[in-house]
Amino acid sequence: MADESLPPAATEFVQRFIEEEHGYLSWLGTTVEEFTYDSITLSVPFDEKLTNPTTPPTMHGGIAATLIDTAGGIALRPSLADPTAGGVATINLNVNYLRRAAGDMTARAEVVRAGGSVGVSQVTVTSETPTDGDRPVAVGQGAYRLFRE
Repeated sequence: MADESLPPAATEFVQRFIEEEHGYLSWLGTTVEEFTYDSITLSVPFDEKLTNPTTPPTMHGGIAATLIDTAGGIALRPSLADPTAGGVATINLNVNYLRRAAGDMTARAEVVRAGGSVGVSQVTVTSETPTDGDRPVAVGQGAYRLFRE
């Protein structure tokens, strides 16, 4: 099933959850771009309120970390028998910042492994940069506790 898209209802469910149930992700303007059985792509639009006081303004690194954590966890949900009733909780999160982000941020998470109780995802965040065009601005890996019941 790798890279096979989920039914549109799954993407709509996650988007609705973000907009109606998750205040922080909604406030950021998070959008589900693509959702498959072992990956998800989320984006957050550039917004001055989310920037560092630099010239030119660049997105705060916490936004990249949020995208890495959120996308990494959601990517694992299709591995659960009931993706809406089961749970996912972050055990460990590692973020490496590569360069400044000066535009919309897009995170693509891919499942590395979904075991019986722990799953691991790797995530790349891309954005327009002040000098290099659209490039990876952060990479991360998360380990998540999978609550299958």
